[in-house]
Amino acid sequence: MESADEESIHSQDSEEENSNLSDGELQEALAKGLLKPGMNVLVDKTKKSVNNVEGLKQCLADLHKDLPWVERLDVTNLPAEDALSKVEGKVPATTNGELDADDDFQREMFFYRQAQATVLEALPLLSKHDIATKRPDDYFAEMAKSDQQMQKIRQKLISKQMILEKSEKAKKLREQRKFGKKVQIEVIQKRQKEKKAMMSAVKKYQKGMTDKLDFLEGDQKAGNDSFGGSKKALNKKGPSAKRKFKDQKFGFGGKKSGKKWNTKESYNDVSSFRAKQANAKGGKGGKKGKGGKQNKRPGKSVRKKMKGRS
Repeated sequence: MESADEESIHSQDSEEENSNLSDGELQEALAKGLLKPGMNVLVDKTKKSVNNVEGLKQCLADLHKDLPWVERLDVTNLPAEDALSKVEGKVPATTNGELDADDDFQREMFFYRQAQATVLEALPLLSKHDIATKRPDDYFAEMAKSDQQMQKIRQKLISKQMILEKSEKAKKLREQRKFGKKVQIEVIQKRQKEKKAMMSAVKKYQKGMTDKLDFLEGDQKAGNDSFGGSKKALNKKGPSAKRKFKDQKFGFGGKKSGKKWNTKESYNDVSSFRAKQANAKGGKGGKKGKGGKQNKRPGKSVRKKMKGRS
């Protein structure tokens, strides 16, 4: 009867033979029914862990060297006191089985308090051995990355900044164009409105519906108002005395042609007719005497004699 070791050796040899079979041989064996399901499934063997405490202590003793603390800089201590739990009246978690390793927050707080305790213990020791714990003002250390890599990073940052600036500039230009177009449309609409109002006022004036020409001075008045015209011009009401006199003497514009045309009223009006003037006889400029005869001018010789007598 074979022992267990011999059986394991035979099984390993058979596995190696099966592993060396070609694809054609495996297909033939599968067709004949020699291969059964589950024969080629790999099963992971459980690994046995060995906690050899004595061996680990021996290795630690072999590695340990009797060196001063300055050369080792090792600190082993318990975590600092949990002041928050103490104030709130809670019992702090300790290392005797009360700490839940699966609780992330509790575990991180344990590490944090342990680091606090280490700092409180290590700083006096460092100060005692004259070891500086603060970086000097003129401290210079080479960076982990090379200058070429940092230059590439700088160029990339600059390119990103330029892209952002260009996009912002384009956005502002679009907004300015929209605003400029809006203002332009408003100005055009305002001009059209003013032109329409002026044309309406001109038509009213031509038809005699109004006798004011203030609409012609609209731009000047607007300009004077915008530039702060004189207070006199703003407080003045109505036309001046000079303007009134000229309007009374010469008129104030309006239709000039056709003023002397006869109308029905002027044709029927005979109040200015004078019969004596209409029936007068004689020449144009001669004077008449008592008898109705016109005085004749003396001749040249008579006029000379009269001149000599005088």
